[in-house]
Amino acid sequence: MKTPAATPRARATRRASTAPVVLITGASQGIGEAIALTFARELAGVRLALVARQVDQLRRVAKACRKLGAEARVFPADVGDAASVDALAASVLRVWSGVDVLINNAGRFVPGTFLETTVADFDANVVANLRSVFLVSRAFVPGMISRGRGDVFNMSSIAGLQAYASSAGYTAAKFGVTGLSKVMRADLRSKGVRVCTVYPGATVSPAWAGSGVPAERMMPAEDVARAFLDVYRLTRRTVVEEIVLRPQAGDV
Repeated sequence: MKTPAATPRARATRRASTAPVVLITGASQGIGEAIALTFARELAGVRLALVARQVDQLRRVAKACRKLGAEARVFPADVGDAASVDALAASVLRVWSGVDVLINNAGRFVPGTFLETTVADFDANVVANLRSVFLVSRAFVPGMISRGRGDVFNMSSIAGLQAYASSAGYTAAKFGVTGLSKVMRADLRSKGVRVCTVYPGATVSPAWAGSGVPAERMMPAEDVARAFLDVYRLTRRTVVEEIVLRPQAGDV
């Protein structure tokens, strides 16, 4: 007997059940938003967990992703706070069985020279840029290990490779992301979990607003987002450990 062809709804349901769950922190604007839209546009049925503190902006991004065919859900959270991350993990795992791709994109730039940087400013940089990577990874990587596969992207910065004046706390935190990512790669490579550290330079985004760098000397956020997707699409036999992205027109 000939098997009836699957209906469009059944095919869509099948795709959704096998599509990856991608969690993006700092997804409400800038590079995080661009990553969400790129994955929504390019991966059929992708399931997006969009995380940030700005609920209204998250909802706007989620709506745009749904229009592109993704299943997008909003998870407001402060990823620098341990209790908030625990609640985030519980909420995500009530919806989906686990996270396949973790993109630790959340961050904050609090400027200041070494002598000008207060303890509070230093701590704010470390919490937003480094502690958040540790907390969110600790919440979701164990599930990847149990399934024997997963992808983690940690957002560092050009400032995580070389020091810049007037960014003592930020540079220290991003160098910390670089070191933590290398440890994660060493610890997780035998467990099927790929770890990639991304070092973008100046990018057209709210983070660079008021910097004085003209847009034509910066990278489009969409280009940075594309790098995440392209790395994810490689076969499981290959890992890109680091990506350095810099504007063609300038040394920023």
